Amino acid sequence: MSFTNVETKNVRTVTASVLVAFACLYFFWGSTYTAIRIGAMTMPTLLLAGPRFLISGAIMLVWCALTGRQIWLPRRTMAMILLISVLLLCGGHITLVFAERYVPSGLCSLGFAVTPLFVALIELFLPKGEPLAPRGWAGILLGLFGLAILLEPSLHTGLQGNRMVLLAVVALFAGAFSWAAGCVVSRHAHLKVDLLVGSAWQMLLAGACNTLLATALGNWKGYTPTMSAVLAVAYLVTFGSLIGYTAFLYLLEHVPVSKVMSYTYVNPVVAVLLGMLLLHERPEPTEFAGMATIIVAVFLMTTAQVKTKALK
Repeated sequence: MSFTNVETKNVRTVTASVLVAFACLYFFWGSTYTAIRIGAMTMPTLLLAGPRFLISGAIMLVWCALTGRQIWLPRRTMAMILLISVLLLCGGHITLVFAERYVPSGLCSLGFAVTPLFVALIELFLPKGEPLAPRGWAGILLGLFGLAILLEPSLHTGLQGNRMVLLAVVALFAGAFSWAAGCVVSRHAHLKVDLLVGSAWQMLLAGACNTLLATALGNWKGYTPTMSAVLAVAYLVTFGSLIGYTAFLYLLEHVPVSKVMSYTYVNPVVAVLLGMLLLHERPEPTEFAGMATIIVAVFLMTTAQVKTKALK
């Protein structure tokens, strides 16, 4: 067999793997909003946000050790990983789970889709932050407009007397901001750590923090897991954390970041459709308009950031 044939075969293998990874990232990460909604209906927020990452982090860390990766890291590196995990998987995830107790999963997915907008705004105020191109500013303005359209029904309901819906919306965007801050810290930390090892420690530490907090607040007392909650946690561990996150890391190593970030405007569509199909959620016409506007805004933001980096 010639070298040309070998190279062609390798390219085809990588291409097939990339397509499978994108399919996993798009569908499984989009479907996690549905699974969280199912679990949040019968399970305390911290119990759903804790054991999920504790289990998946432990599994991934053991796998990293068995495959010969260096899992023991310096104290400063571990401290930075702890900070990132608190911002991403504690602050970002706990608020999402809480919000999904009162707000439809599709709406929550769209609320979290504004994370790239928050990342861009945080970067603007950093001394060495990334500048924002005109296309990016257009994305921010369009995104804010889309949010106003999207949230109008929920805000109207909250102001009419359902305060928990209003609190859930506030928590959702606080979590999206925490996730964005974690992304920025992770980007500027420049940790020299294997991606799988770093993500395993992030999940394990966040899971431990969430579970300890749940224990301290007495969430275990009197709680009896339902079959739907157990299945939701199992789905989140397997398809959300292990398969979904592994696909994400694989794509980061083989595909330009601009293409990987396309999940931020595909996942909400998957979440909305699954919410309608499995949970019988019925978004209002204005929410569909807000969804389309936010997806376009995120697309403008992600492509603007890539082009800005390319010019440097």
